Amino acid sequence: MIPKQMLLISAFSTALSLSAYAADEPTVHVQQPRLQGPRELQEATAKAVVQNYLDSWQSMSKALNQNRPDLLDRDFVGSAKEKLAATIKQQTAAGVSTTYRDRSHDVQILFYSPEGLSIQLADDVEYDVQLSSGGKSLGTQQVKTRYVVVLTPSEVRWRVRIFQAEEQ
Repeated sequence: MIPKQMLLISAFSTALSLSAYAADEPTVHVQQPRLQGPRELQEATAKAVVQNYLDSWQSMSKALNQNRPDLLDRDFVGSAKEKLAATIKQQTAAGVSTTYRDRSHDVQILFYSPEGLSIQLADDVEYDVQLSSGGKSLGTQQVKTRYVVVLTPSEVRWRVRIFQAEEQ
């Protein structure tokens, strides 16, 4: 990666972190990419991938809170969507819902496939999960974990295909 691109990605990371303080948004830090593949990552692509990934957290939270798997359609495909839809089905059967509030993300892009059809990133994330039933909170848990994520391009955005928490 050339120095100009590193500066632009660093500026993007700083802008994301600063904008997080302006609203009730998570803090976001984007590390320098550590690409392990032959394809060069353009700044616009890196920016879009990170933003689409962060948007997917909002979609996931709404879908799990409202027990509506259709809310996953914009941001998830493949096994990530299937697993989340199965979780929603289980929640609905149990009469519960969950609310995710992501507090911070530390994102690093690790791989960009040669043909441009997938990007892998790692995210050290902190979030709260609140379990509710009938509008009543059953408890909140703070979680700190690392996700390995693979995104694939669609017509207008990058969508999460694999969303896997690493064992702690």
